[in-house]
Amino acid sequence: MTTVVTGATGQLGRLVVPALLAKGVPATDIVALGRDEARLADLAALGVTTRKVDYTDAEAVTEALAGADRVLLISGSEVGQRLPQHQNVIDAAKAAGVSLLAYTSIPHADTNGMQLAAEHRATEEAITASGLPSSFLRNSWYVENYSGQLDTYREHGTVLGAAGDGKVSPATRADLAEAAAAVLVAEQPKPVYELGGAAVTLTELAATVSEVLGQPVTYTDVPAEELRKVLVGAGLPEPYAAVLADADLGLCRGELEVDTDDLESLLGRPATSLADGLRAAL
Repeated sequence: MTTVVTGATGQLGRLVVPALLAKGVPATDIVALGRDEARLADLAALGVTTRKVDYTDAEAVTEALAGADRVLLISGSEVGQRLPQHQNVIDAAKAAGVSLLAYTSIPHADTNGMQLAAEHRATEEAITASGLPSSFLRNSWYVENYSGQLDTYREHGTVLGAAGDGKVSPATRADLAEAAAAVLVAEQPKPVYELGGAAVTLTELAATVSEVLGQPVTYTDVPAEELRKVLVGAGLPEPYAAVLADADLGLCRGELEVDTDDLESLLGRPATSLADGLRAAL
């Protein structure tokens, strides 16, 4: 039974391969796909088959998925281009007659009003329309979204956002990768998993950052438009800054909040806490 992991050179995908191996999947039964051949080398060293494939190359994707039984489609990183890229994988998976197509989505994708949710919702709809057996892994924000900003929090003494008292359910990439591997080896995975760790407000995030850094860090709430301008001033492209500001509005509405049941059921243990994830990064 061949399991294909797309996007295997990305920060999440490259963690899924060792997670599959840890669950007893033979290396010879794993195929790791990615755009960067150099970054596939360490996965090849684990004994898995690797192939350089870009989502935009429909023919190459079809060839790579030939003979696959289970496929993990990790969502592409090019916002605005993802649906046609994902469709190539869906079409290839259908041609291969896979027994499961798992897709990394966003919480509450069917009702989520965030700009980032639109392509995820459309991809879920395309997968459903394909008739393939599927499982949607609706991942909340990564802990790494925040741990990557620890130096900034330390420098400025604040977490800046436009989320009000809304809650987010951050989980580490390692936990979400392990959960994805669990779905890929499950006999009868659920159609939808809402995946995240313990929910926190950004005020609570700031308090945890303070504890981890050992210095005061507070949360500063600003209007979304002001947040967008600050992000642009920090060097982010305007369209990306607008998407991030809009994401905070979604956070404010509770669209990134899930309970921990699905994640912890797949892990068979408690999810890694926000504090532990931040400490590990520090």
